[in-house]
Amino acid sequence: MRLDRFLSETTPLTRSLAKRALKAGEVRLNGERVKQPAVHIRPDDDLVIWQDEPLALIGKRYLMLHKPLEVECTARRGLYRRAVDLLDVPAVERLQPVGRLDVDTTGLLLMTDDGQWLHRITSPKHRHDKVYRATLAEPLEGSAATHAVAQVAEGLRLDGDDMPTHPATLTMHGPREAKLAISEGRYHQVKRMFGALGNRVTALHREAIGPLALDADLAPGEWRALTDDEIALF
Repeated sequence: MRLDRFLSETTPLTRSLAKRALKAGEVRLNGERVKQPAVHIRPDDDLVIWQDEPLALIGKRYLMLHKPLEVECTARRGLYRRAVDLLDVPAVERLQPVGRLDVDTTGLLLMTDDGQWLHRITSPKHRHDKVYRATLAEPLEGSAATHAVAQVAEGLRLDGDDMPTHPATLTMHGPREAKLAISEGRYHQVKRMFGALGNRVTALHREAIGPLALDADLAPGEWRALTDDEIALF
């Protein structure tokens, strides 16, 4: 493996910044300062040190985060904290959210640097349902609730969209508490679906993605690595 690539995969440095660090004499290989980015190394045998820290390749990572309110699923810094800012792991910027949650939505957020695994979860053809618990502004009960359940199961026409939503499952757990399972990921889809039903979402929480549910032991802002069995679910 080229030394500049090794640096980019084991530190926050991009390939271009890795080359600058090498040129500045910041990197030692087996005790010797090396400035050539094209030098080939054996990651399992050679010792590379940058900023007095020995470096090692990081394997693929699969994390579950209980996303709290006022946290964004974005790479750029803005008004709110980012999901990656809650993770105390090396090369955190390499991690990507598996589907996004709005800043005012809480719950299950998966993070990974395995692009193929991410695609298997988010690709529409795999149809992994995402399950949300929604608190509604207006009560939805009786015949109105029965009608809403049927509409959701058939597919709703959302404002601005040409195609109706895919069939979904709506379950009421009280006049203002609803559980909605959808297989798509349209922009603000859950909120827009309840808007199409003449209601409004005041709080939204994602409970599960496919067969994987949010760990009940994780408080908002806490995270853990997935088990091998959980990774294999997708």
